[in-house]
Amino acid sequence: MSQLAVKNLSRSLLRPLAVQRCETFLCRLRGLMGRPPLGLQEGLLLVGARENRLESAIHMMCMRGDITAVWLDASGRVVDVRLARRWRPLYLPARPARDVLEISPARREEFQIGDQLVLEEITLD
Repeated sequence: MSQLAVKNLSRSLLRPLAVQRCETFLCRLRGLMGRPPLGLQEGLLLVGARENRLESAIHMMCMRGDITAVWLDASGRVVDVRLARRWRPLYLPARPARDVLEISPARREEFQIGDQLVLEEITLD
């Protein structure tokens, strides 16, 4: 998994945000299950193959905390944002999405539908 810096071109983020890229089926299926709640500056990006409501759905089974789910289309535009509560069976985006950014629930207000995000690879020197 690679690490990405998240930048919101539509509004300033209150603090830096670095997420792990999760592309394989098993990685996306597991997501954050069983892991401790996310810190304010960390998250997970579930990368999908195509824009679709069902394929970008998330479940919250076996989660130890709530998250903010930010659904993105293929261009990085936010198509939906929701507080996802632990142990709920399913969350679908309101519009087709390709990727899902899972972050701390405390960061919910930093992302709005229509925001343009850029994810840049973090290189460790």
